[in-house]
Parts: sequence; C-alpha cells; structure tokens
Amino acid sequence: MAAKFSLNELNDEISMVLTQSRLHYEVMKHFIEHAKAPSIDKLSVLFGLNEDCIIKALKLLQAEHGVVLHPVSNEVWVMHPFSAAPTNFWIKSDDKGWWGNCAWCALGAAALLDRNLTITTTLGGESKQVVIEIINGRIANKHLYVHFPIPMKKAWDNVIYTCSTMLMFESESDIDAWCERHNMHKGDVQPIEQVWAFSKAWYGRHLSPDWVKWTVQEATEIFERFGLTHSVWKLPSEGGRF
Repeated sequence: MAAKFSLNELNDEISMVLTQSRLHYEVMKHFIEHAKAPSIDKLSVLFGLNEDCIIKALKLLQAEHGVVLHPVSNEVWVMHPFSAAPTNFWIKSDDKGWWGNCAWCALGAAALLDRNLTITTTLGGESKQVVIEIINGRIANKHLYVHFPIPMKKAWDNVIYTCSTMLMFESESDIDAWCERHNMHKGDVQPIEQVWAFSKAWYGRHLSPDWVKWTVQEATEIFERFGLTHSVWKLPSEGGRF
C-alpha cells in the first residue's frame, strides 16, 4: 500500500488523500498526455491543496527518487524517463515530442508511450546525429550500443549528470575512443536491443496509479534478470530505494 503523506508534514487542510503513488501518477500522466510537466499551480488545483503543500509533497517524493525538482523553483525538472528541460534525446510521435534524459530513459519513454515513434540523438553527445525508429514495438535500426559509465551506486549523487553520460554509439571501439578523448571511465556497454528489453521492464509500471519506487533488492533482481552483471550495476546491500 502506498504510504500517505503525514498530515504533520503537509500541515494544511486536505481535500483528498494524497499519496506518493497518486502524485507520481498524475505528474507522469501529464508528461505523457501533454509532453510537459505539470506546474506546481496546476497540481495545487488538481489536489485542492495550496502550493506550499504541493512543494512539500514533491520534496517527499524527491527523497524517494521519484522526481527531481528544480533547485530554485521546486518545479518538476525530471520524472524519469521524461525531462521538462531540453536534452540530447528527442522523442517524436505524430504531432507531439518529449525529451528523454538519456539512452535508457529515451527507450523507457518509448515503452511507456507505446506507439510508433522516433528517438533523435547524437552519438556520444557529439556531432553525428542518429534517428532510432521504433515501429510496432520493434527497433528498426538495431546496430547501436549504449554506454553506462557511472556506477549505479553513485547514480543519484548527481542524477542529471549520470543521465547525461548514458549515450548511444555505433561500436565499442567508438566508446573506447570517446572515453580516451573525454577522460571518461569506461563502464558497461550493452546493445540497444538489450537496453530496450530492460527499459520496458524497468519503466513498465511507471504509469500505474499504484506505482512504488523499486527497492534496492528489486532493482538488483531486475539488473540480473537482464544480464546486467558488470560492476557498474552493483548496488549496496543495505535497504532503501533506487
């Protein structure tokens, strides 16, 4: 069962029950339907709470790694797999477009959107552009790789930076050269189809009204299920959520 926010934390008259699951669901639903994050003002109207209460609720959700807020305005900056700010991953379907935070997120967003679409990015965040087509749930151009250089145990130290480094490449030798060029540690390298399958499982319940953030143990089990056994994917053994 999703934990309700404490009335002492919210400290205001509440017109409806507000849970982390419900807040996450409404923000995610808005991203998918409107291709942007809902404002604090819009969430205030939706939940019938003043803006201070909404900010407190969002901060509690952020503490569970369910959202990333702008450090000054407290507006929603990121709710994985979507970003409210421009990134190197542009997801397009018909007349709508979304930003994904990284290669993993862009594929996760494609899974959540569940429609024919394209993902436009640049290889290694440099000058060569590539367009990934996903048609009827299948990736049309499969000969790409995703590089994961940041250990997952450090991913949330600065998750915006972590996401910025998860990029697409055409070959492992290109990744080797890129790491040398940018003084970046080489991490795990996975074919795009493997990351596509993994992303569908990882983000599969992110639009559920009963969403709860993966525990460290659950995350570890998902990593192992998809053969993500490189040291990059090793998480600490203590509890908590990833």
